[in-house]
Formats: sequence, C-alpha cells, structure tokens
Amino acid sequence: MQDKANGDSHKNSVGGIREQRVQQPQDERRAVQRRTFTRWMNAFLQRRDPPVEVRDLFTDIQDGRILMALLEELSGCKLVKLTGIDASGIADGIPSAVLNLVWNMILYFQVKEVSRGLQRHLSSSLSSLSTSRDPFSSDLSPQPNDIGSYSCNTLPSKGRKAAREPKYHGKAIKTLLQWVQRCTSKFGVEVRDFGRSWRSGLAFLAMIKSINPDLVDLRESLTRQPRENIQLAFTIAHHSLDIPPLLEPEDVSGPSPDEQSIITYVSMFLGHCSGTDEDYFFAVL
Repeated sequence: MQDKANGDSHKNSVGGIREQRVQQPQDERRAVQRRTFTRWMNAFLQRRDPPVEVRDLFTDIQDGRILMALLEELSGCKLVKLTGIDASGIADGIPSAVLNLVWNMILYFQVKEVSRGLQRHLSSSLSSLSTSRDPFSSDLSPQPNDIGSYSCNTLPSKGRKAAREPKYHGKAIKTLLQWVQRCTSKFGVEVRDFGRSWRSGLAFLAMIKSINPDLVDLRESLTRQPRENIQLAFTIAHHSLDIPPLLEPEDVSGPSPDEQSIITYVSMFLGHCSGTDEDYFFAVL
C-alpha cells in the first residue's frame, strides 16, 4: 500500500510539473498582450480632452467608463451598442475576457479599417511579387564581408526549402501580411508570418525603409544583434513616424513571439501609411 501511495504521489508531482510548464508560456503570452493592448488603448485615449489613461487593464476596464471612452474615440460616436461581449467577465476583470475583448476591438477598428483600402490594390498586383524589383533591392544581397557575420531565418535562401505558410483565416490579417511582404521583400527580407519572422528585427527595419528609405541602413543592421535591431526599429518608428512603441524588444526576440501583439503593432504602420499620399505608398509596392 505504501508503494502505491508513493507511486501516486510521484505521478501527481510529475503531472503538476507538466501543468506548470504549459501554464508558464500562457502566462507570459498574456503578459505581453496585456502590455501591448494597454499601450494601444492609451494611444487613442490620450486624444481625449482631458486625456484618459489605462494603468491596470484588468481593473480599469471593469466599470465600463474606460471602455466607452475608447469606443467613442474609435468610432466617432457618442453612443455605441456592444454586442457579443461577456459583460460579467469584463466586470470581474477576468484576463481572458478582457484580452479577447480588446483584441476584437483591435481587429475591427484597427486592422480591418486600415487594411480595407489595400485589398483591391493587392489583388491585382500580387502576381508580380516575384518579379518586382526596386532600386534598394540589393540592400541585403550577400557581400564578401557579410559572410558569417549574421544568421537569420528571415533572410531568403535559394537552397532552403520554403516553409509552409501559416493559415490566417481573417481576410484583414491576410491582407496585412501580403502588404508587409510587398514592403519587405524588395529589401531581401522574407516575412512568412506574424511570429518568428520578426525576431531578427530586420522586418521592422524593412517596413520603416519602405516608408522612408533615408531612415534605415539595412546593411549596417547585419552587424548588430537582433535585440539591437528591434530596439532601433521601435525608436525610429516612434520618433520619425509617430508610431507608439507598443512592444518591448524581449516581446519579439523570444522563441515564440505573440502574434496578436505583433499584428497590433504592425497595423499601426499601415494606419500611418494610409494617412499620407496613398499613391506614393502603392507606387513603392
């Protein structure tokens, strides 16, 4: 009986460790989303008069005032009818309910709105992706001094079998990814998804360069570490393009970056672009 009890105790201990390992990445992902979504909300709430700020997402949103202020800012309407929302979960500050609510607001008001104008342009021009060239297309072409200086999965390799492309079901997210690919591919940076493709920082820098070529020297970025490139991209985007730094470098440089957080940040670039001369940006596509 004692042996059986010891065996059960060992099984319970092992099971507990496994649950802990599964829970830890989920907690880390929620922490990244919490920080990113809070910064996204504050980017809009600071436009209020007087400005409103979210300090603790899960508690500040509970009484509904912050939520209504944000929805009014996003929609331009004083009264907004909310449907399909777990009101009790929001009122209780349950993390999964709050994060899901904010993510759906980002999808609807941010990603869908700013990507809508791209869909008709991309549908007619995607066939030319592999043949399109750009005066800056040689930025990351191999040079003798570059050999062995940098290793990154986002750099194209003719001898490497192409990885399976991710399945993004939302049309807006697919459109956003296609636009990113058009912006980055002409500089030799390959983006397959909204996760690991961004870990080197080169995709962020290529996005910035597609908007303003004078802001980034991609060849110089090959001599820096990924975290340095990510930080540089966030700093340039903030100070030169007025795109708020929603992410921290460690949010991206880890083994499994949170895709929802990266989509949220990258969609801010598209919003910035759509606010300028549209013909210019589709000319560089």
